[in-house]
Amino acid sequence: MKDNSVTARIKKAMVERGVKNAHLAKAVGVTPQAVGGWFKKNNISQPSIIKCANYLNVSLDWLMNGDKSSNVVELNKNRVAEPSAEYMGMIEPWDSSTPLNEDDVEVPFYMEVELSAGSGLEVQLETAGPKLRFSRSTLKRQGVDVANAACVRVSGNSMEPVIPDGAAVGIDTSRTNVKDGDMYAIDWSGALFVKILTRRPGGGLRIKSFNHEEYPEEILDAEEAKNIRVIGRVFWYSVLL
Repeated sequence: MKDNSVTARIKKAMVERGVKNAHLAKAVGVTPQAVGGWFKKNNISQPSIIKCANYLNVSLDWLMNGDKSSNVVELNKNRVAEPSAEYMGMIEPWDSSTPLNEDDVEVPFYMEVELSAGSGLEVQLETAGPKLRFSRSTLKRQGVDVANAACVRVSGNSMEPVIPDGAAVGIDTSRTNVKDGDMYAIDWSGALFVKILTRRPGGGLRIKSFNHEEYPEEILDAEEAKNIRVIGRVFWYSVLL
């Protein structure tokens, strides 16, 4: 297992927190043997990486890219993790004629507002289209109040392979304070983006994409960062909508 691999960073975080294979397997929803296979073959799926980041309380950016500025491994190993954006599989559009289950809630899906994962799109009129169905327990696990939740579509390839073009993301509009290494929906001088944010000394901001080869990171000073309005933290995404 290479020291600079995703699986090596997962192992490092596990050691720091005293997490065993069985613990991580239960949290991610796989067998302990599957976890062992990650380290043996140095191979792990994207959804499992995101769940590992969530459970181990490390930045997804650090886990994917080894970015030291986003590494939170040094935190107390007993700290309860605050969820990162999580892949939750397929969700179901529905209309007013579809009955809700007891645990279901409605989250608006804004069809005319797209968050660019590329060069940016101008802000359009926010008109809600169909609603998406989430369970209350899912939102609670993510620490999201349904009143603050909204879903929009992503366009562009700057966040691939994690969030591809056409994916839908869930945004918690109450989370506007930047936690280093997390993904946020931002309004940048009238254009909408979903990006990884890290605070800089003096009030600056570092903006990153997963597809860093085509979209190099941008460093904003405090004055330039005033053009950034954080809309909310990305808590969920789906590529199966």
